[in-house]
Amino acid sequence: MHGLIGRMMAAPGQRDALIAILLDGIHNMPGCLSYIVARDTSDENAIWITEVWDSEASHKASLSLPTVQAAIAKAKPLIAGFGDYIQTAPVGGHGLAK
Repeated sequence: MHGLIGRMMAAPGQRDALIAILLDGIHNMPGCLSYIVARDTSDENAIWITEVWDSEASHKASLSLPTVQAAIAKAKPLIAGFGDYIQTAPVGGHGLAK
């Protein structure tokens, strides 16, 4: 499995709108086992995104899906920047296949 955890900064006052776009663009992504968008509780503009994919190739392929491309285009004006970003190697957990 292939995992990603990243912090995204929304433009001031745009976090909820950005979250809505991110959540709307995640349907029908082959190989996506988990995609979680969360508000940062210590920063009113920050969002954490946690992803688990069956492979790195599936994640890369998702970036060319029309729904994902549309979400990226719609979200770009609301993104102020990016913070921490790490790749992980998930080994299992609640909701993930063993």
